Amino acid sequence: MYKIRTNREENTILIPATLDSHFPLIKYMFWSKGYRVVPLRDKDEFAVREEGLKYANHDICYPFILMTGQVVKALRSGRYDPKKTFILMPTAGDACRGACYIGLMERSLRRAHFEDTKVMTINVRHVCDEISLKISLGMAIRGLAGMFYGDMLMLLANQTRPYEVNHGETDRLLRKWIRRVASDIRLAKHLTLHAMKKNFERMAQDFKKIERTAEKRKVVGIVAEFYEKYCALGNWDIVRFLEDNGCEAHVNGLSWYMLYYVDSHKPAKMNPERLAFEAAKKLMIHMQDSMIETMRRNGFHCLSRYETMDVNSRKLVTHNLTVGDGWLLGAEAVDYCRHGINRILCIAPFGCMANVCAGRGVYPRIRRAYPKASLVVVEPDSSGSKLNYYNRVRMLIDHI
Repeated sequence: MYKIRTNREENTILIPATLDSHFPLIKYMFWSKGYRVVPLRDKDEFAVREEGLKYANHDICYPFILMTGQVVKALRSGRYDPKKTFILMPTAGDACRGACYIGLMERSLRRAHFEDTKVMTINVRHVCDEISLKISLGMAIRGLAGMFYGDMLMLLANQTRPYEVNHGETDRLLRKWIRRVASDIRLAKHLTLHAMKKNFERMAQDFKKIERTAEKRKVVGIVAEFYEKYCALGNWDIVRFLEDNGCEAHVNGLSWYMLYYVDSHKPAKMNPERLAFEAAKKLMIHMQDSMIETMRRNGFHCLSRYETMDVNSRKLVTHNLTVGDGWLLGAEAVDYCRHGINRILCIAPFGCMANVCAGRGVYPRIRRAYPKASLVVVEPDSSGSKLNYYNRVRMLIDHI
């Protein structure tokens, strides 16, 4: 496997922020001898939003407006040669941002006078195959390692940071582990299943050693559309807000989404592509089981494994909805209730039809099945009020 040793490749791939906890590791999946990869990270939501609104219609969903703003802002910075820069839009390949937003990004770049900057995509639905970044075996191995390490570190950090005695200790340990496993992924070292399982144990043991207070905090489970779930820019830094207000935020791992996606998007007919999907699912389930078992053995909590979540949600959630985050939204909400996490924050882009149908459409039924549960829906938007957003979150926190 190609060993990534330099940051000086001729061409640049810019990836709009999506996976804050995972991109420091997953970015090496897209690296090659010809490309260096730069995940965009902006903390100034207002500046990014205002830049995006210049080139994207305000009726388009909030995540796309932020992505457009990030990309144009980066290109205007002068740090990247527009003729040698590509924009990578990872996409599910189905409705909304999953397919048509590739063309909308190209249109936005033309309006911003960056016609020479090309858009690339990566998906398994053969959407825009002519500009699709093909996934090699090496890319897949690096991607899986980055995903599971990212899941493990995100879950451990979110369950440790709110209780740490020495402020900042959790984040320092998190950065240490990111540097360590990023080096392994870059240099294609220690990426076997055995080596990764040993690292899972070491991670859990390290976070377990951090001195904690005896404080009992309210746990808030976050159920959200993909972008709003994992991107602080898109969810208005909700994890930090919850922690600052005396809560522990629980964001479920990316591997659950990837298993849902592989399971619900595999070809109907048995062919080589379906066999590849089935093999990927089997491997991911094995790694997820190992990750969950390691966390629980070391005193950390986690939602159910994917297949258990799938089965347990079927009485309340229709599994016919597979557009966007589909039935996974309801399944995660059900699983939070089953684990006694009764404060559930549901985040969706304003007007997102997939989330209205698969999310809001099933939440009332979940409330009836679990009377102690409180599900509050918030919708970040370019025209929305942050005050109203945070007030609704406070209502959930203070709910008895």
